[in-house]
Amino acid sequence: MALRTWSKQFAGGVLSEAVATLNARHPWSHNDHFHSWVLANLPARRRTALDVGCGRGGLLAALSPRFTTVHGTDRDGAMRGQAATRCTGLPNVVIHDGTWIDGPVDLVTMVAVLHHLDVADALEQVRDILEPGGRFLAVGLAPPQDVTDHLWDLASMVTNPAIGYVKHPWPSAGSARQPAFPVKDPTMSFAELRGVLADVMPGASIRHRLGFRHTIAWTKPA
Repeated sequence: MALRTWSKQFAGGVLSEAVATLNARHPWSHNDHFHSWVLANLPARRRTALDVGCGRGGLLAALSPRFTTVHGTDRDGAMRGQAATRCTGLPNVVIHDGTWIDGPVDLVTMVAVLHHLDVADALEQVRDILEPGGRFLAVGLAPPQDVTDHLWDLASMVTNPAIGYVKHPWPSAGSARQPAFPVKDPTMSFAELRGVLADVMPGASIRHRLGFRHTIAWTKPA
């Protein structure tokens, strides 16, 4: 996040303010953007799915027609309420308080959630409740540490307004405020996370992505 800090300080913050204004005119959800990636990487068997930290329920709704049962968990009551409203009329979607449900499940997803949890414990829990052949798909955040991390951060800063313009070409006129997502800054670096994955989920794929995000994909061995 050093580049973002520098941009706020450069020229008295003029550059940062200009970028923020442009982003506000053409907003886009960095997390919702990756729902299509999740849907493109689903497991072959699609009976039960669990979205950990389901937020407002957008991914639950997208998974609903693809699985027999979709479970969403969230510790935040406001988020559960939003998810319940979003999934009204979807009888195969069940929303729970807390973090986990009893397995087995065929899919576990997390979107900007893993850094809110004890990472090793959470990955072990996912590993344990997945059916053989089941998949773990996560979208996450990590503070930049090495040169590669900073280059991806720079690429995300540069492309963020362009992606916003493509996804939201007309300037935003503002909208009704929704309950804010619980926010926590990530502390585990990309390299550190890759090391934990190697121990808990050997063979997991972790990749940098634009939008200040990375993705994790793992299939539990049969």
